[in-house]
Amino acid sequence: MKLGIVGLPNVGKSTLFNAITSAGAESANYPFCTIEPNVGVVEVPDKRLDFLTKMSNSGKTVPAVIEFFDIAGLVKGASKGEGLGNKFLSHIREVEAVIHVVRCFDDDNVIHVENTIDPERDIETIEFELVLADLEVMSKRLDKLSKMVKNDKSLKLEFELVQKIVSALEDGKQARYLDYTDEEQNIVKTFNLITSKPVLYVANVDEDYLTDPSSNKYVSEVINHASQDNSEVITICGKIEEEISTFEDNEKKEFLKEMGLEESGLDKLIKASYSLLGLISFFTTGPMESKAWTIVKETKAPQAAGKIHSDMEKGFIRAEVTSYKDVEKYGSMLRAKENGLMRLEGKDYVMEDGDIVFFRFNV
Repeated sequence: MKLGIVGLPNVGKSTLFNAITSAGAESANYPFCTIEPNVGVVEVPDKRLDFLTKMSNSGKTVPAVIEFFDIAGLVKGASKGEGLGNKFLSHIREVEAVIHVVRCFDDDNVIHVENTIDPERDIETIEFELVLADLEVMSKRLDKLSKMVKNDKSLKLEFELVQKIVSALEDGKQARYLDYTDEEQNIVKTFNLITSKPVLYVANVDEDYLTDPSSNKYVSEVINHASQDNSEVITICGKIEEEISTFEDNEKKEFLKEMGLEESGLDKLIKASYSLLGLISFFTTGPMESKAWTIVKETKAPQAAGKIHSDMEKGFIRAEVTSYKDVEKYGSMLRAKENGLMRLEGKDYVMEDGDIVFFRFNV
């Protein structure tokens, strides 16, 4: 999973990136500190995987991972080359979802490119630039299709779809706000539009509002904007997250407890990202390794097997499935099986979060 962290300069993107990846991306109090996208690979914490490793006495634990891209700050006019311009926009096309960091704190020591704190304005600035960037790409595509469709009627659906998208973008609407048929949706995916990507808003607050974000007027503005397309908003304090990232696990738990927090911002961000993209995890476990695999909800068993190896999907016979909850309850795979809780599932089985699977296949 690839997630792009975006936002105006000095909203806390790089601070957040440093905290959640411990990758040490440079963070400084001036615009465009981040020139190239910093990439950090984060292991997804999962207590279920820890349990399975211990149960199977596995030689290795392999968690699921998320790639975070810290993408350079965007300013008004970026689509026309202002700031880092299209350099930013080309990088964001490579991610699966957008993590939009919005500044929701006052601090005279940290400059703002517009000199005032206004989340609604900041969000709209970035969204407008993304719309313009997509409009430029789709307008060129429309010009090309308008010539080709005269001699190739098979392009009619795509031509009409591009017309619809261009019209919406010209009105300032993002591509993800449009309704598509299943066939249109498949075509839209090939366009790799920035404004068609799902968005998670991260309100970056100061420490005083972390346990009671509803009292922060700036957060309320972000929530109001996000409600327009049912996007989720999570609240994080970048400075606190950066501090937490330096702690050992036991220290981290104690610190969070003292702060009155149930989980770190990273944990909240990962959970929200999985939900945003409709992802779940299944597990394989044994003496060699216990591993978490990430798949999209509604994935069937053969396609899940294909995540491990393409031959397993091609030669799929059946899946031996046990629910993690059952294994945890009885303490082992064997005892769960003895209690009739291991199931044999065929090619139409839809995987569920927490499935522990052994795939049978023949090639």
